[in-house]
Amino acid sequence: MTMTAFKPRPYQTDAIEALRAGWATGANRLAVVLPTGAGKTVVFSHLAHQMLDSLNGRRVLVIAHREELIEQAAAKLLAVDPMLRVGIVKAQRDDHADADVIVASVQTLAVPRRREAIRDIGLVIVDECHHAAARTYMEVLAHFGAWDGTLVAGFTATMTRTDGGLAEVWQDVVFRLDILDMISDGYLCDVRGKRIKVDTLDLDRVKTRGGDLVDGQLGQALEDSGALDAIAKAYLEHAADRAGVVFTPTVATAQAAAASLGAVGITAAPVWGDMGRDERKATLARYSAGDVQVLTNCMVLTEGFDAPHTSCAVIARPTKSPGLYVQMAGRALRPAPGKSDALLLDVMGASTRHKLASMVDLTAREVGEAEEGKTLREVAEEHAASEKRRTLAARVEAEEINLFGSSAIRWLRTETGTWFIRIASDQFLFLVRDPGERVYRTRRWTEAHGVHGPKDDVARPLPEALAWLEQQAKVLAPQAFVDRQARWRSGKPSPKQLGLCGRLGLVVPRGASAGDVADLIDRDRVGRVMGQLILPAA
Repeated sequence: MTMTAFKPRPYQTDAIEALRAGWATGANRLAVVLPTGAGKTVVFSHLAHQMLDSLNGRRVLVIAHREELIEQAAAKLLAVDPMLRVGIVKAQRDDHADADVIVASVQTLAVPRRREAIRDIGLVIVDECHHAAARTYMEVLAHFGAWDGTLVAGFTATMTRTDGGLAEVWQDVVFRLDILDMISDGYLCDVRGKRIKVDTLDLDRVKTRGGDLVDGQLGQALEDSGALDAIAKAYLEHAADRAGVVFTPTVATAQAAAASLGAVGITAAPVWGDMGRDERKATLARYSAGDVQVLTNCMVLTEGFDAPHTSCAVIARPTKSPGLYVQMAGRALRPAPGKSDALLLDVMGASTRHKLASMVDLTAREVGEAEEGKTLREVAEEHAASEKRRTLAARVEAEEINLFGSSAIRWLRTETGTWFIRIASDQFLFLVRDPGERVYRTRRWTEAHGVHGPKDDVARPLPEALAWLEQQAKVLAPQAFVDRQARWRSGKPSPKQLGLCGRLGLVVPRGASAGDVADLIDRDRVGRVMGQLILPAA
């Protein structure tokens, strides 16, 4: 093979080696997760270049799902090795007969006769592979032997898909690179966040579907609340000298956002999925040239958009999905001459029962809460320093909290540290830790009989004790009562709940859900009972 035109970065080489090592163990469908800006197109271009010699005359197929991604991949492959024969298969184009590497759109491959014409594929590369659980991808991958031993590599910035199914496609994620590593090594800009709070925006009235806020209702709420004018004002105040991208939930919102920005003197233009190809290409070119300062878009620039001078991302599409947030925010993180950092402007309502993604979701590490004015790296460094100051006991406690927090059962904790599951108005299950040990005993309290333990009253390690008590809870209580994700929990508190809180002297936080208030009441009630108990010695 010929010499490549440019050398991959160390982590890009590591990703390729991880794939090859994984394939050597017998697994064939493997994925790599790289942050936006890490150059995944460069990685799979080098991978294709390196693997051709070992495929015994068979070829490489790269599958992408949007035109920009297809053109970008083909260009990068030729940049890696100008002697490669790269063919493109999409719509009217069908250049695969003599190609070493074929870049194809999944929509075209979904047509049986188009995919059946492509033979001798030894390696399949899937760009933006978090889409791969979709039926179209599954059919295409099956045709090219993904479940019959053909090597498959998937690349994405985020391996999350709310409707699941990815585990059926990918056997393992063999390489992950965290965004904080990219920032520390200078491959990405550091990033700071700022909230645009819109008091008239009520996100609680926006329904959730498929795990996230419904686009149409969200767009209407943004327009009705005056949020778009608030965005324009905030952009003028905090990012007047920055090139930026605004992410909106609907085409109408993207167009209205561009008009609001224009009204305050910021040159803005909208782009959207069904926009004419030539018009969209011309608009993106004007942005790259600096003739347009801000692009507003209806979710078309989350993947494959490459404009390093972008230094501001406005998240005017509030989301509960960390994966989607990463796709949006990542567009502003690529380094460029004269660019010191990136700014994220998050649109927020007055209050919300929704847990919205934010800057700290860019990293898989636990970094605590984001603070206004501090960059992600600063937040992470401060969090790491505070973690080091914790005692061993505090670390053990943190491990326990994480274990309970990952459970599907509604575990709560009293102020004195007792973990419990409320199973009825007059009874609950709880754990008692043996003094000086990291083992636990299980107990049940009923109003009629007080505290009693099981027949086999043995001390168990925490995971075993937790599992045993959860099994009991499932037998003794209705699922909706003990399920942490029960639908009733996301509703508004009932008058009865609020009245009881008033009588008990409990302060209900603003925006609390029915589940939050139920937890508040149960912690108080069980805490009172536990305060009066004298537990028998183990």
